[in-house]
Amino acid sequence: MSSAEKKSILGVLLDPVDRATAARMIIQAAHQRLAFPVSALAVHGVMTGVLDQAHRYRLNRFALLVADGQPVRWALNLLYGAGLEQRVYGPDLMLEVLQHAERENLPVYFYGSTTDVLNHLCINLRKKFPSLQIAGMECSTFCRVTPEVADQIAERITKAGARIVFAGLGCPRQEVWAYEFRERLGLPIVTVGAAFPFIAGSLAQAPHWVQDLGFEWLFRLATEPRRLWRRYLLLSPAFFVLVFGQRLGFRFRSEGRPPREELFYA
Repeated sequence: MSSAEKKSILGVLLDPVDRATAARMIIQAAHQRLAFPVSALAVHGVMTGVLDQAHRYRLNRFALLVADGQPVRWALNLLYGAGLEQRVYGPDLMLEVLQHAERENLPVYFYGSTTDVLNHLCINLRKKFPSLQIAGMECSTFCRVTPEVADQIAERITKAGARIVFAGLGCPRQEVWAYEFRERLGLPIVTVGAAFPFIAGSLAQAPHWVQDLGFEWLFRLATEPRRLWRRYLLLSPAFFVLVFGQRLGFRFRSEGRPPREELFYA
């Protein structure tokens, strides 16, 4: 299974597809029981790959990387004429995949965040998708674990009967998790950033008009300044400068470097 030809944004290979196409690909992989790691990347996710060769290696072996952030969508349109009319916003992608999963009887599993967030997430999802099969949920340990514990986590998810796993560990931990668990699980793993607390109602989302204008970053910076200021005030300007450098002909290597060890974030 393949998407449209991947396109390099600063050496990170993205798929210029829309949300509906991404959701269909994930569902198809679930039916075929394929190892299919997916991430919706905003600027921070792309820049993490730019700055860390091992992480770029991981990202460029994902089955599907889509443009979550408006600037990432703009970059694909500017550099490649991708014609993407909307970004593939992680929470919206998650809801669209869940809609398909409910209709096609595909059990899902939620990994990450906290017990309180997961409980409220499941309550809200059962209201929205009453026939959705939730195979299980598990909160994050917020630390690294041993290979033995990682194998136990994978075994729990597999025994629960999950066909699609959603990981909400924050960037870049969730992408590391998806890369390291992709063969352990042999299932689609969709990393969804802040989708868990957004859908649970524990974290405020920017209004849609703010998102459409590309100013969601400003809204999130105002709500979580201590955690996010480096991400938005340092990495975002660097992203724009480098994208225009690529537009002028500067080339970015996509090879990366294989990770020296597994990190086992959980």
